[in-house]
Amino acid sequence: MHFVAQGDTGHAVYMDASAENGGHDSAARPMEVLLMGVLGCTAMDVISILKKKRQPVAGLQVLATGERAAEHPRYYTKIHLEYVAYGDVDPVALARSIELSETKYCSAIATVRGKATITSSSRVEPASAKPT
Repeated sequence: MHFVAQGDTGHAVYMDASAENGGHDSAARPMEVLLMGVLGCTAMDVISILKKKRQPVAGLQVLATGERAAEHPRYYTKIHLEYVAYGDVDPVALARSIELSETKYCSAIATVRGKATITSSSRVEPASAKPT
């Protein structure tokens, strides 16, 4: 059940199902890709806004956890985003950048917000703590 999805840019994303669901477990599941889209969208926004605010951001990590409905369709009912900025970033600037992304700019969050409750948290770590 391996699929390749190609977007307008020509870039591909691979998806598969678990072996018990007829797949080969060789790629992310479609719902994982959906959550990854939310992560990528908001991460790009937040980095862009922080740079416009001239914040010395050395990196950004966004982690997500999601809860899905018990019955089909098993859509996300809750999504929590944890933002970790690396560098000498002002926590207030980080919080405002996240707020702008989540409420104004991130089209992926806007798409899922009608079904899922979106929550977030953030923290700033030294640049030396940035994962390689």
